[in-house]
Amino acid sequence: MTPAFTVQGWCPGALRPMASGDGLVVRVRPTGGRLTRAQAAGVAQAAARHGNGLIDLSARGNVQLRGVTADSHPALIDDLRALGLIDPDILSETRRNILVTPFADAATDALAAALAAALADAPPLPGKFGFVIDTGPAPILTATAGDIRLERSTDGTLILRPDGLPTGAPVTTETAPAQAIALARWFTETGGVTDGRGRMAAHIARGHRPDTPLTAQPAPPQTPPGPGLVPQGALVALEFGQMTADTLTQLATLGDLRITPWRMVLIEGATTLPTLPGLILSPDDPLRRVEACTGAPGCLQALAKIRPLARRLAPQVPEGRRLHISGCAKGCAHPGPADLTLVATADGFDVIRHGTAQDAPSARALDATRIDLKGLF
Repeated sequence: MTPAFTVQGWCPGALRPMASGDGLVVRVRPTGGRLTRAQAAGVAQAAARHGNGLIDLSARGNVQLRGVTADSHPALIDDLRALGLIDPDILSETRRNILVTPFADAATDALAAALAAALADAPPLPGKFGFVIDTGPAPILTATAGDIRLERSTDGTLILRPDGLPTGAPVTTETAPAQAIALARWFTETGGVTDGRGRMAAHIARGHRPDTPLTAQPAPPQTPPGPGLVPQGALVALEFGQMTADTLTQLATLGDLRITPWRMVLIEGATTLPTLPGLILSPDDPLRRVEACTGAPGCLQALAKIRPLARRLAPQVPEGRRLHISGCAKGCAHPGPADLTLVATADGFDVIRHGTAQDAPSARALDATRIDLKGLF
């Protein structure tokens, strides 16, 4: 039987951290996904001083400080507040669930700031409900979770699209924030929130449709780039999206940073790739084919150590394929389907092909020490 797990229904924040196996997880939401050099250096120092020095990149372009204690949390918040990284209160922090393309220009940053201000008029929304500002020449965040999306249409104009529908409504930079809030209000007023939870795509799948005509076709999506040089700077990946405070300190010396939802960091304006320990610089690195959660003992719900197994199996994953290894059936590291998923149970690892961690397995209770991927893909 698939092991039970707890769905919190909300995400950790800085003001409302979440308990894990190695202490409190404190999620910092940089404005627009951007950390200045000074902010990045300050976050690194705070992570080492008040936590265990480990920093995760979340799938929504945030940073998570691990190993914080109830005693160290107040001083951590003071340090982060001095860096301009703390919202006035928990409600403001929860509402500001905005993911901005890492390749944002000044106009996109301004749009994100306007939306953040407009959220003061938003209705109460589920903790995981999020806005995505993906307004480059073509959408690049379509595979990243979100509920209300601002994108470009095929003719380059701005559109507002509810997740779960293929088309959106034309908007302007001036009208977009208010119309995004109106769409969020439609979601709540038509029963999108159940037991404090709810996502736009699921609401759409139940047959609900906004009254606003959705006539604009988004531009064909782009595939996110891998590690390497891009016009905006240097993209560097991190093993399983985790780095040490020392690594962040060194990255902060190279430029302002954009935290991506792809477990990578963009060093703005960099023209060369840094040769720092712990960075993945090649898009072909086998570790980039594996999604792996924190696992035991860092996560209270994980039933096995995950990342040592992930490191061992990564070289066996064929190019173009995706392996997901999860400490429980919740599947936090990769909620969507993967070519192959291994899920820890009390009896070993279950195997799921072309599904999510919550789907029915094709094999059960494999011994971690004996798992070989030959014949599984």
